[in-house]
Amino acid sequence: MAEKDSAEKDWPEELGTEEEGAPQVRFNDRRRIRLGEEEGEGEQPAAAEAPSVKPSYVEELEARTREAEQKVLDVQARFEQVRADLKRETDELRQRLARNADDRVAREKAAFISSLLPVIDNLQRAVEAAEAGGTQEALLDGLRGTISGFENVLTQIGAEPIEALAQPFDPELHEAVDTAEVEPELDGQVVAQYDRGYRLGNQLLRPARVQVGRARAEASRAAE
Repeated sequence: MAEKDSAEKDWPEELGTEEEGAPQVRFNDRRRIRLGEEEGEGEQPAAAEAPSVKPSYVEELEARTREAEQKVLDVQARFEQVRADLKRETDELRQRLARNADDRVAREKAAFISSLLPVIDNLQRAVEAAEAGGTQEALLDGLRGTISGFENVLTQIGAEPIEALAQPFDPELHEAVDTAEVEPELDGQVVAQYDRGYRLGNQLLRPARVQVGRARAEASRAAE
C-alpha cells in the first residue's frame, strides 16, 4: 500500500491541464474501480431463503399432530353418518312395527266381531220365536243357546269365568254386594252370585258381584 500511495503522489495535481504545444492526452483513473473490485472480493451472495430454525423432531411431531387431527375429523364424519343411518333405520323399524301392530289389532277385532255374529243370530231367533207366539220352553232353549255361544266366544279369546259360588270370599276377585246370615261353617263364603266375573290371563276384567255369608250371632256364640 505504501508503494501505491507513493505512486499516487508522483502524479501531477492537475491531470487534465494541457501544456502549450503538447498533444492532448486522455487519462482515465481506474483506481476507484480497482479498489471497488478489491473491496467486493470478500462479499457473499445473499441467501435466497432463511433456513428453518425448528429441530427435525418438532417438525415430525407437528406432522403427526396434523395427521391425528385429520383422522379425528374422518372418524367424526363416519360417526355422524352411522348415527344418521341408525336413526333412519330406527324410525323405519318403529313405523313398520306400528303398522304391524295396527294390522294385528284390526285382524283380532275383525275375528272377535265375526265370532259374535252367531250370538246375535241366536238372539234374533229368540226374539222372532217370542213374537211368533212360541212356547216358553222354546224361548228358553234359544236363550240358553245364545249364552252358550257367547261363552264359547269368550273362551276363544282367552277370557275365563271366575268361580265364586260356595268359594271363600276373595276381595281380589269378588265384590261383596250384601251379606246374609248363614251357619257358622258357611261364614265368609259366597252364598249367591249376582254377576259373573271374568279374567283374561292374569288381568281381571271384572270382579264377580256376590253375596257373602255371615254366621248368626247365636250360632257363633254356641260354636265358641
